[in-house]
Amino acid sequence: SLSIGFSPCPNDTYIFCGLVNGHIPLSGWSLQQERLEDVETLNEWALQGRLDITKLSFHAFGHVLDKYVLLKAGGALGRGCGPLLVAGQKVDQADLAKMTVAVPGKYTTAALLLKLYASDCKNIVMMRFDEIMDAIESGKVDCGVIIHQSRCTYRSRGLVLRKDLGAWWEEISGYPIPLGGIAVKRSLGRDLI
Repeated sequence: SLSIGFSPCPNDTYIFCGLVNGHIPLSGWSLQQERLEDVETLNEWALQGRLDITKLSFHAFGHVLDKYVLLKAGGALGRGCGPLLVAGQKVDQADLAKMTVAVPGKYTTAALLLKLYASDCKNIVMMRFDEIMDAIESGKVDCGVIIHQSRCTYRSRGLVLRKDLGAWWEEISGYPIPLGGIAVKRSLGRDLI
């Protein structure tokens, strides 16, 4: 009986729908009840080795290579879909070093991209992905890195785009942005994996 975790993000729920609803036959193993959590919680749990199968950020995956192996299917990567740095007002990159910036977790790809883009940015606040826009609006933080569906709704809340970190990554690397993947514990053995 294997434990599984993924985020409530629509692409994750779509990926795992057939499995958790019994539409995919399981041979030689069963599935415990799934855990739906925000991506950073899943990243932290992967660091602890808590789940047998988990969705996690590619940034976090680099920290758990000794415990997990990446599956060949279910990864999230692409073009035009990366994290966005948004603010309540337009800011210069030079100002970022002085600002408080919210990120959706220490081990998220979003946090890693911010470090690569603005290495002098030191006032980082970790918070759940769904709390970042509220924190910007309330003035708790100056700006934040948003993910998931916030990419589509930030303008309606009066926030402005400072930098599309996914597009920036694509520009400097030439590659699509690697966001997350599905990992399974190495200890389960090659045959089961």
